[in-house]
Amino acid sequence: MVLFGRGDRAKEIEIVVLRHQGTVLRHQVDRPDLSDGDRVLLAAQSRLLPRSSWKSFFVTPATLLRWHRRLITRKWTYPRRRPGRPSTRADIRDAVVRLARENPTWG
Repeated sequence: MVLFGRGDRAKEIEIVVLRHQGTVLRHQVDRPDLSDGDRVLLAAQSRLLPRSSWKSFFVTPATLLRWHRRLITRKWTYPRRRPGRPSTRADIRDAVVRLARENPTWG
């Protein structure tokens, strides 16, 4: 909301300053420590910009795409279940084995 009150010239100067700060920080930090929220925000913002503008991000386009794929995978994959029939409860299994031992002629 603050940006609506500013003129275009002030916004352009602020963008230049922020880009310069980003360049300076890129030279100082080898690998930024980002939280999941930071990654989601950057991935979402990258969807709003054309790819030609992605050089303004401090991560590579491949990294942004990897984050996006990981986010989609996490949302649309379900926990793995073991295939086949669920195992029988131990008390039922013990009762069946006991009955089989006590009655060998039952087949």
